[in-house]
Amino acid sequence: MEPIPIPARVHYELLLQMLERKTILAVERNSIQYEQVNQLIVTLRKALAIQKQLEDSCQQANLPVEPRWSLNEIKSE
Repeated sequence: MEPIPIPARVHYELLLQMLERKTILAVERNSIQYEQVNQLIVTLRKALAIQKQLEDSCQQANLPVEPRWSLNEIKSE
C-alpha cells in the first residue's frame, strides 16, 4: 500500500511562529484583527492536533503515512 501523504508538521509550526511572533504583534490589541489572528492561531493548533490523531489512528491500523514538505514528488528509480 502507498503511504498516505500528510503535511509535515513543520508547516504548522512555521505558520504558528509567524502568527504568534510577528502578526499578532503588528495588530492593535483588542481590535477585530487581533481577534481574527488569535482565532487563526487556535484553528491551526486544532488542525495540528487533529492531524496527530489521524497519524495515530493510521499507525494503529498499520497504514503507512508519509509527511510531505511540498506537493512536488521526487521519484527515485
